[in-house]
Amino acid sequence: MLRPWTLLLKDIEQIAADSPRYMQIAHGLIHEIERGRLKPGDYLPSSRELAAALDVNRKTIVTAYEELIAQGWLASAGTRGTMVSLSLPRGTAKVAPVTLSPVDIDQTEYPFLPAPDRPIAVPQGRWRKLDEGISDPRLFPADLLARAYRKATEEASRANALHYRDPRGTLPLRSAVADMLRGQRGLTVTADHICITRGSQMGIFLTARILVRPGDAVLVERLTYEPAVAAFRACGAKIVTVDLDEDGIDVEQVEHQCRRHKVRAVFVTPHHQFPTTVSMRPERRLRLLDLARQFAFAIIEDDYDHEFHFGAQPLLPMASYAPARIIYAGSMSKLLVPALRIGYIAAAPGVIDALAYQISLIDGMGNSVTENAAADLLASGEVRRQVRKTAPIYEGRRNAFAQALDEEMGDLIDYRLPDGGLAFWLRFRDPAALDRIEARAPALGLSFAPSRSFSVEEGGERGLRIGFASLTEAEAREVLQALRRCADEL
Repeated sequence: MLRPWTLLLKDIEQIAADSPRYMQIAHGLIHEIERGRLKPGDYLPSSRELAAALDVNRKTIVTAYEELIAQGWLASAGTRGTMVSLSLPRGTAKVAPVTLSPVDIDQTEYPFLPAPDRPIAVPQGRWRKLDEGISDPRLFPADLLARAYRKATEEASRANALHYRDPRGTLPLRSAVADMLRGQRGLTVTADHICITRGSQMGIFLTARILVRPGDAVLVERLTYEPAVAAFRACGAKIVTVDLDEDGIDVEQVEHQCRRHKVRAVFVTPHHQFPTTVSMRPERRLRLLDLARQFAFAIIEDDYDHEFHFGAQPLLPMASYAPARIIYAGSMSKLLVPALRIGYIAAAPGVIDALAYQISLIDGMGNSVTENAAADLLASGEVRRQVRKTAPIYEGRRNAFAQALDEEMGDLIDYRLPDGGLAFWLRFRDPAALDRIEARAPALGLSFAPSRSFSVEEGGERGLRIGFASLTEAEAREVLQALRRCADEL
């Protein structure tokens, strides 16, 4: 007796309404098998009978049957028709009620490590994302990038180089990055000391993977870069905090914690501390290096915005004079455009090989076309010319942002004019004003990193890090006026 197949199609349309008709029917038959209503060896109606029952073209049923035969759900029995494959297990599914309910794709039946209770800051619609200090991609010529991509693609095609490559990154980009670090930052590196990553955050995470074992202590400043802390924790690290002030990390506390814990690594952003923007003084850098030698820990130096400095000549990276103790993380995102996602790690060749192995597990290889396009822009001097061109623009935006801060929010906040970098750190005199901003900003279409995200510990210092470089002066004024409206009491 022919079962009510019209019910199958009616129910499965609720689940896969956007799928082709034959796929809806195939999904429906799979559900019947999984739920035990169709068992191995059961014969299905002929394609003509099922087409009539479901009021579809017979070719649709033939296509559905052929798809399921190819997948192994059904088997052809020649002139006897089509049946459920005998190779499927018997008796493993309970018979469900006749009417199917839509599949709840939001539920799982297996354990996994959930994301923290904090939304990812990806605004939708007409929101304005206030970044934490990125360059303005509108200032990078699109035709320049397009030419570099076209050249890289054509050269790779001619050289048969569009297949899997070195997980350390393409040699042209590693060489170009090494040249930049030698010539502009004083690092004595070659291509063998460079590993290309998908942004500096990937580099930090991979560094945590090769350094940290569960229970190892990693020292970070009380205010720091939250994704780095999350990476260390994901690798099982015990996070230990130390203070910082206007001269950078408190090295006396570093020594104190090293005597209490087996410290595996210290994470710092000495050029422009994240989020406060202060620079670590030379004497503290040298003392931190002495402690690294004494207690045998690695220093992870995140130099995320080295080129952007508006005061005196910036200090050289710590990695330039203590390479044996430093794993140096950098990014091309601010030099080019953030969407390219190019970061790098500079370290000893053995460290680079360990990082490359980790990349081979999760990425296989990088994007060789993008990497070679970036290499061409570096080697040709276009990146350096772009930095020289945009630096005065960013300095002007910094100064205008400071003036707008004074005029719009001067009675609410304290800040220091950053010597470099692309963001301000805003401390609020009245925490209630900051609470009102964070509560009301979404209604005005503003999105930014939560004030608590910069503090490692519960109840720690709060503030907002607001990037100025990606905003024109008019946009910055509009944003600050909106923040002021949020801060004011109703």
